[in-house]
Amino acid sequence: MDLSQIELEMLDGSTKKFGDVAGKVTLVVNVASRCGLTPQYEALEALQRKYGPKGFVVVGLPSNQFFQELSSESDISEYCSTTWGVTFPMTAKVKVNGRSRHSLYKELVKAKDGSGVAGPVLWNFEKFLVLADGSVKRFRPPVKPDSDEIVSAIEAAL
Repeated sequence: MDLSQIELEMLDGSTKKFGDVAGKVTLVVNVASRCGLTPQYEALEALQRKYGPKGFVVVGLPSNQFFQELSSESDISEYCSTTWGVTFPMTAKVKVNGRSRHSLYKELVKAKDGSGVAGPVLWNFEKFLVLADGSVKRFRPPVKPDSDEIVSAIEAAL
């Protein structure tokens, strides 16, 4: 499936296609405001600022499937901008697992991680690096956004 045509409801209520918000290299991350991994926002924003001018974009998709996200889109927006200085695009809350999983995640979970395992999102802050050719590299939640593994994949793709 062509990911670029998948519709996203953005945090501000507007609707865009993934292709409209994605860069030539895009890091898709299911985020949560009340998770032990929430400090990863800082590294995600640093990646956006460093590589954004070269065609890279982080796209945050808040999810409450692990019961660690704020209740409203306005609360999420305020928290992310005031606490972490987030400037990258963010969607409204989505489901990343189960029958009602968002269309984008229906495709992304087919990608295998470094151990060769595909399937459901395991926790908040799972990362999917979507490359210009449509291929996807998957990084599990404990892999930090500024890890050598992710940064070298971004730099190689740009």
